[in-house]
Amino acid sequence: MRTVAETGSTNADMLQLARSGVSEGLWLRAERQLGGRGRQGRAWVSPVGNFYGSTLVRVRGSDPAAATLALVAAVALEEVVGVYLAHFPGLRRGSAVIKWPNDLLLNGAKLSGILLERAGDAVIVGIGVNLAHHPDDTDRRATSLAAQGAAPDPADFAETLADAFARWLSIWRGQGLVPVRARWLERAHPIGTALTARLADGTAVDGLFDGLDADGALILRLADGATRAIHAGDVFLL
Repeated sequence: MRTVAETGSTNADMLQLARSGVSEGLWLRAERQLGGRGRQGRAWVSPVGNFYGSTLVRVRGSDPAAATLALVAAVALEEVVGVYLAHFPGLRRGSAVIKWPNDLLLNGAKLSGILLERAGDAVIVGIGVNLAHHPDDTDRRATSLAAQGAAPDPADFAETLADAFARWLSIWRGQGLVPVRARWLERAHPIGTALTARLADGTAVDGLFDGLDADGALILRLADGATRAIHAGDVFLL
């Protein structure tokens, strides 16, 4: 685990390291980011006290699709947050739920986000988690673990997350996507949850959550009973 006091973006730094040939498994954590970003170029507010980190996976020919590393990151992150909610002194018990494609919600509010970027055979997995702070001026309700009563130390959180990610990466690589997908579905919002998916072309599709397909795409059941696989887009709970 490499830790820096401040940087523009751990994902951007890790992309540079990937191009220089750094090995898989390295984690880079920043106490503060000046140019953190989420999906579709959104800014990610990055005050000291939260977790901001990125790791690198060197994709092999026998691996599942690289995009499904988002599912690996999500199940690892949910597992770690669940441990803190269950055992960390001072934290009120909450319900952490995975939302496709890359968010973790706590009691319906956004706790964290995941951003995947690729350079050659390297996939950068960036994760931001609101431990001590959360924004209150965004279009989506946000929360933090501090809002539940206590904020874990970011360095301790980082080590726990790195261990969980390594374990789930080994499952993904050794057993395929099936067990990762199964865990993801166990920890996601229930089948039948009303969702709207905003697609890259500006259109929106409403439907009921009907699981994931074999490749990890979101399945929506439409009003006419048909299903539609969503491979990319922003998803909101209705």
